[in-house]
Amino acid sequence: MTVDERARYFRRLRKLRGSARRWSVVGGGLTAATAVLTPYAGIGIADAVWAASAGATAALAWWRWKDHRELAAIPPPPAPPAVLPGQRLVAAVERIPAGRQVIQEMRRHRDRYAVRGSAVAQAWDRLDRASTTLVGLAGRLTGPGEAALLEATVAEQWLRDLGQRVASVERALPLTAPDRRGVLEQSHESLATQFTEGVTAYESLVAAAASYVAEDGHPILGGQHPTLSSLVDATDRLRGIAEGLSELRRPPTPAA
Repeated sequence: MTVDERARYFRRLRKLRGSARRWSVVGGGLTAATAVLTPYAGIGIADAVWAASAGATAALAWWRWKDHRELAAIPPPPAPPAVLPGQRLVAAVERIPAGRQVIQEMRRHRDRYAVRGSAVAQAWDRLDRASTTLVGLAGRLTGPGEAALLEATVAEQWLRDLGQRVASVERALPLTAPDRRGVLEQSHESLATQFTEGVTAYESLVAAAASYVAEDGHPILGGQHPTLSSLVDATDRLRGIAEGLSELRRPPTPAA
């Protein structure tokens, strides 16, 4: 959880003000006691202690008020954005792995609902399928695959924004004046074509990522993977031990 800098600022300001007030009261009391208890005949050891204590507390009070004034002269940090109760609930659910998947699925359906019936609805479904496939491959994309995964993430965000933009423009077409509708239709068609081509390119990247994962799973020099060979060897060893134990437990054959 991040620290609220604004709350910490005002908490420190209140702490300094309270400390300055306490030391001012103590210093005033000690100064008054020193003035009353100091004898006219001179200052003894006890009176020197009273005077020193009064001077020290007065100095501390002055420093605390000075720190308070300096801090109060600094503008307080801006207030953090207000968090709605619904946002707190979503944040709490997202901390759970299963809850995170549920929230992501709800957001996916919400975005899909925003482009329903538009010219990019089918391409949007293709983007969803490709994105789900890439998520399954993400954990195995190492080395150069990590850079491709980052580029795919940026491209997906751009495509989703473009798809929603196309759907918004399409909904505005019936509201446009007839003399300007032609220009808007051309822009809408251009954006829709760009979105479809972008989805096709994204699918090609996902296919290339799948090929990388598949080839990365093969041994470098061909043949069986070392793990598979070790598994076969371990199986043969266990089978041999089992057969040996079986021979030992078998009763001897009586001589003819």
